[in-house]
Amino acid sequence: MAYLLTLLVLIGCMVLLDARYRLFVFHRPVPALLSLVLGTGIFVLWDVLAIAEGIFLHLESPWMTGIMVADQLPLEEIFFLFFLCYQTMILVNGWQLFRARTRPIQARESR
Repeated sequence: MAYLLTLLVLIGCMVLLDARYRLFVFHRPVPALLSLVLGTGIFVLWDVLAIAEGIFLHLESPWMTGIMVADQLPLEEIFFLFFLCYQTMILVNGWQLFRARTRPIQARESR
């Protein structure tokens, strides 16, 4: 259970960053949510294929809820994959915003 709660807190932190700086979902909600669903879906499909090939294997842990979405696919994995996609987009868009805001400063300093 602790792992799922940790993931939810981390997702909440990403939402706060996104809301504060309007980086992704709070900038363009419909395309952002579509890309999050699509990205998470692709990673879930990847996991399902890896599970079918015997590459991924779920091991019991006291930190997890024990809820399985499918054979060898715990609930926490879905939230982790969503977090991974959301975090990546926050980092990419945050970096772009940072660079856009520092370029005018760098241009003035080089004169």
